[in-house]
Amino acid sequence: MTADRISATFASCSAQGRAAFVGYLMAGDPDIETSFNNIKALAEAGADIIELGAPFTDPMADGAAIQKAALRSLAAGTTLAATLDIARRFRLENKTIPLIVMGYANPIHRMGYAVFAKAAAEAGVDGVITVDLPPEEDAPLRQELAAHGLAVIRLATPTTTEKRMKTVADGSSGFVYYVSVAGVTGAGVGAEADISAGVERAKRISGLPVAVGFGVRTPEQAAAFARISDGVVVGSALVEQVREAVEQGDPGSSVKRISVVAKSLSNAIALARLERSVP
Repeated sequence: MTADRISATFASCSAQGRAAFVGYLMAGDPDIETSFNNIKALAEAGADIIELGAPFTDPMADGAAIQKAALRSLAAGTTLAATLDIARRFRLENKTIPLIVMGYANPIHRMGYAVFAKAAAEAGVDGVITVDLPPEEDAPLRQELAAHGLAVIRLATPTTTEKRMKTVADGSSGFVYYVSVAGVTGAGVGAEADISAGVERAKRISGLPVAVGFGVRTPEQAAAFARISDGVVVGSALVEQVREAVEQGDPGSSVKRISVVAKSLSNAIALARLERSVP
């Protein structure tokens, strides 16, 4: 189904009168098997879309929580190929939840754009976010992804102008990832009114659903963004559950931790618009 799964998910959530819950976890953190179980737990706890981080040695767009997750993953021997293998295993068990690989250009370039696109499609991946590859430079990768029906998901930020948004939108597919702050992941959130205006601009120009992320940690923050966007992306708050489990000497407990946090976020997002309509 590739990118069709993304469109169908946003349409289904919209029909239910709610935003989509997009959950992020780092592949291979703290090890391959625990990571796979965490992803399954995230799905069972209510995530509508899952972003699977591909570890990289220089994750410049990520804050401390995800940087540390990448280091744990790399220490466990996780590669881009291993990330796709986790995706493949998940897809064998779950045919409906879209999977997005989120990572950096260098590992994809090293694998080869054509090889990566084919492998990602065969693994059941639906879209790709390459955070350090701007629209002006992503044509070779975009063409390979398009050949396999994979979405090219781009980022917009509070500093993205009307003119720049047109460039971002040209060739985008799946959805637009709207960064709530001009900073790294987990660095806090911007003013709701300012984000709302940016989301509306991104939707108008791209014609795609818009999901808001970066710095969303609490159910209250998730609910606020669920009222003004088509989706809410949560990463650091989930990744932190893995860190805490590891630091307490029980990595396997991250499965339960993630389930608890994800359920609270899922419930908050599901009820956000309903609560606004109650007098």
